Amino acid sequence: MRETSDSVGRSPSNVTAISGSGMASGNATAERVLRHLSVEDLSTPAYLINHKFQVEWANDYALKDLFGRENGLPPAIEDSSLFNLLLSSPIARKADGLPELLKFHLTIAKRRASKAFLFLSNPNLDSREAELLGQLYDRVQAVPTHQMTSDAEVNLAARDEPQKWHKLYATFFREGIFFTVAPEEREQESFLTWLSRRDIVIRDLLRVRRPYVTSLAVLVADLQSSMRICAELPPEQYFELINSIWTTMQPYLRKYYATYGKHAGDGMLYYFLPQPDSNYIMNAIQCSFEMRAAMRKVNREWQSRKNWGTTLHLNFGLEQGEEWFGTFEGPTFIEFTALGDTINRASRLSDFSRDGSIWITKSMLSRLSDKERSHIRYGIRQTLANGSEAHIPEMYSRISNMIDPEDPRNHKLLDISTLAATELFDIGVDDDEA
Repeated sequence: MRETSDSVGRSPSNVTAISGSGMASGNATAERVLRHLSVEDLSTPAYLINHKFQVEWANDYALKDLFGRENGLPPAIEDSSLFNLLLSSPIARKADGLPELLKFHLTIAKRRASKAFLFLSNPNLDSREAELLGQLYDRVQAVPTHQMTSDAEVNLAARDEPQKWHKLYATFFREGIFFTVAPEEREQESFLTWLSRRDIVIRDLLRVRRPYVTSLAVLVADLQSSMRICAELPPEQYFELINSIWTTMQPYLRKYYATYGKHAGDGMLYYFLPQPDSNYIMNAIQCSFEMRAAMRKVNREWQSRKNWGTTLHLNFGLEQGEEWFGTFEGPTFIEFTALGDTINRASRLSDFSRDGSIWITKSMLSRLSDKERSHIRYGIRQTLANGSEAHIPEMYSRISNMIDPEDPRNHKLLDISTLAATELFDIGVDDDEA
């Protein structure tokens, strides 16, 4: 499986870093556990949240012993807010360490979510619970960005019961944050060795987490004239070119929280999911502009290297929708996918796009605020009677009005013929960011 995980934080001063080196790599027992342990085998509470702090997966121990939900998580992801589940849990509410439990999660949440976002995403909290959450939010320090796995200690026994100290661990991935709750007296060595193997852990988590309906934006980018370029280049150079393009684009995809989708040959597919600290639609748009600029650099390098007249372009299609989002698992890979027409429309728009242009649907662009849209220059190109080209600003057109439907090359575009779209020309910078 491709490595898709990025750390987004580290823990406060009472939290310990966990590293795979120097732990128990030489211990035969630990190595056997490492090979066979999976998230489904954990005998303590474990749960995965997304970056909106919604619980995407929880094992039976977490459901029963922490969230008090033996019948499982709510069907809708919007009803699975972590803080709502904790504060509504008959078990967590009675725990002597409830404030510390909340503070541990808030130190991680504070970097990505404002206090207002927490309240908006937990509308079912009563006034007392909201006040507690707000007070704790103000007291904690946000976790700074650093690659690390962390732990803390909390007493999860009820106030009138013998103490039950547990260690909390938070492991950070691009796809979400994985929490585990382990009894303090538990043998930790093999467990921590397994937890340090990020590739194994995230593969397990992606395999077991439930699919859910979510809003998302889709970016599809295709290399123009790829069949001709493939025919012109020696095979090893063509593979080198494609890998160079993918490598060049990775920093921008990480910057805007893109989630890797299936690569179809030389094409690229990425999903942008809702984030607490940014607009996922704007993320997709800004990412496409930065990818286009980066592609110009790749083009210059290869033109200089090959001394050829071919211009390399990535053609972009952008669309948004609400789809089922989940993963498919193969023998050696796990693939993110969204079910529905959103991906098909974005793909067809990238087929329609030419010479490195960025095309977006009217529906997607209209979801931006007036302020966000004011920074984007968009419209339709039109050929005038004298043969010159003019840009009609702030204009949309149906695809059928811009193609010859009788041309066989356009047959694959007929299924989006009634789709209203526009071309993105440029994007400005907000005065606050300048």
